[in-house]
Amino acid sequence: MSSLASVDAATAVHLAAAAAYLGFQLTVRLVVYPQLATAARAPGGAASFRELEASHSRRVQRLVGPLFLALVAASAWLVVATRGSTDAWTAVGAAACTAVVLVVTGLGAVPEHRALGRGWDPAAHRRLLRWDDVRVVASSLQVVLAVVLVLPGL
Repeated sequence: MSSLASVDAATAVHLAAAAAYLGFQLTVRLVVYPQLATAARAPGGAASFRELEASHSRRVQRLVGPLFLALVAASAWLVVATRGSTDAWTAVGAAACTAVVLVVTGLGAVPEHRALGRGWDPAAHRRLLRWDDVRVVASSLQVVLAVVLVLPGL
């Protein structure tokens, strides 16, 4: 594969991975997390919230694990493929967005999910939403950078 073809492939794969993750992240932020709060506030919801959170965590891991793997692999390929080019810093910025998402997930969202796994806690839910806002911004910026990288090749 020529260098230009490799860059084109890396940018396309990265855009696909970044867009897939952003779609997932927006669904979680706009649908899933508000629904968890609605369920917890429903009659009897707080009593069964531990099971609901456990179910959510098990199910979401099946999707987020492969998405994280794709995002990390695509970001790494993108940085390597664009090394030494005029797009290198944009690629590094996009990869940095992946790092932000992973760090915020591990150090912010996961601990809040653990707290919610012990039972409904409105304060933990609010903190989770704040951490999730950071992930939405980082993944949105990553898609913008991915589009910037793909545009010259169109």
